[in-house]
Amino acid sequence: MTSHLRNRLERIYLQYNKRGYVDPDPLLFLYDYPDKQNREIAGFIAACFAYGRVEQIMKTVAHILGKFTPTPYDYLMSRAKKDMADDFKGFRYRFASDVHLINLLWGLREVLKTFESLENCFYTGMASDDETVLPGLAFFSEQIRKNKKIGHLLADPQKKSACKRSLLFLRWMIRKDLVDPGGWGKTTPSQLIVPLDTHMHKIGTMLGFTTRKSSDMKTALQITQGFKRIVRKDPVRYDFCLTRFGIRKGMSMDQLRNSI
Repeated sequence: MTSHLRNRLERIYLQYNKRGYVDPDPLLFLYDYPDKQNREIAGFIAACFAYGRVEQIMKTVAHILGKFTPTPYDYLMSRAKKDMADDFKGFRYRFASDVHLINLLWGLREVLKTFESLENCFYTGMASDDETVLPGLAFFSEQIRKNKKIGHLLADPQKKSACKRSLLFLRWMIRKDLVDPGGWGKTTPSQLIVPLDTHMHKIGTMLGFTTRKSSDMKTALQITQGFKRIVRKDPVRYDFCLTRFGIRKGMSMDQLRNSI
């Protein structure tokens, strides 16, 4: 059964895990930054705002990154907080205000000043025997938050949240294939956890990896374990191609069900 499912999933991966299926997806923004220093910043911002209608996500992320001149890294390290406040005065995206955004950006700046890169900060929170990215993510999130009011732009891994957007960011930066650009080499794909949204929850249930109804971290870990039984070293390998179903026109969940 496992080998049969692996063959089916691999067929879907080879067919749909291509850049031609990315648009529209905030992952697109990462392709504009060939260097890791700026890609990790752009990726983090893109992931933080990856909720709501995709058209608004793309518009909002483009607006924010458009202010980051000459580069995201240079912007964060050179602008005073009051200058950032002027740049984004009146900003609003759903529940996020300009105050939340500025505090998030300032948290990024402080992490960069202390650890030199977002990757170094994340990796500082990891131990050699950690099975998942959760310890590193908890440390990373805490360092950015540091008693700042950033609203729900960054989930707290120490609570029950599935931390979908943070785990999406880690997938982008740790994996490398035709879709995920990678760049972080200190953590392996085997430690990743599936970014759990409604689509992946339905898929995990369909595959028999979970029976839980709550889209929380416990469910995300159960589904990840299910994929680990298929591909131990890369449990998030099929995340992108599977979640195209139900999102892109002409790719329905019924079509996926018939494929696996």
